[in-house]
Amino acid sequence: MGGIRTLDRVLRGWTLAVFVFLYLPILVLVVYSFNASRLNIVWQGVTLEWYERLLHNAPLLRAAKNSVIIAAFSVVLSVVLGTAGAWLLHRYRFHGARTLQTLAAVPMVIPEVLMGISLLIFFTMAGMQLGFITVIIGHVTFCFPFVLVAVQARLRGLDPAIEEAALDLGATPLKAFWLVIVPCLRPAIVAGALMAFTLSMDELIVTFFTTSAASATLPIRVFGMAKVGLNPMLNALSALFIIATVAVVFFSDYVRKLHR
Repeated sequence: MGGIRTLDRVLRGWTLAVFVFLYLPILVLVVYSFNASRLNIVWQGVTLEWYERLLHNAPLLRAAKNSVIIAAFSVVLSVVLGTAGAWLLHRYRFHGARTLQTLAAVPMVIPEVLMGISLLIFFTMAGMQLGFITVIIGHVTFCFPFVLVAVQARLRGLDPAIEEAALDLGATPLKAFWLVIVPCLRPAIVAGALMAFTLSMDELIVTFFTTSAASATLPIRVFGMAKVGLNPMLNALSALFIIATVAVVFFSDYVRKLHR
């Protein structure tokens, strides 16, 4: 019994240490977003100045708007391509299906630097001017496989008799897919869409190679500010994102409990 209690204490302590390691830097960042010192290394009192400056920083606000626009288009295209691709690979058997599945998964594992350089070369050879379209294409390239994988996992657990019953009742294949299959896939589609939105909003390297000055996203602007030196506005921006993320997590958990 003594050994078990010791092991239990060790595991509890280790778990606590891991949580402290993960969340203490985040807590420090949020606290120092209210620091009056511009150096961010010495506490000089509480202030909301950096939040006020952040809300009046036109380049950052423009970059945030660009990020939301690009992420929204990337999510829509990724959901369409990922869902259609997952259904194609699940429903039909054809030569080269395994190869196509492998190729679709390559953007998930390829280094982002290689993807960014290859996309830049492709756009240059195609004569495409860098901007919103090239950034969206780049984001969709690595976002849609995550939707595809999520939908495929859902399709494997789907009863094929559901589609057959809809067809027997007179529905066309397209109608059966839209009215019967898609509602069953909704949780996987939503999960894939959220993942695609998060990846698109957070992406830096691929965006760096495919963007222009007018289509620069928030990660690009933040990276540029961070290279110059410590800026308290970055703490304020990070704190706002953390608060928004926590709010979304609690809201999704609340909605999930309501639908039980």
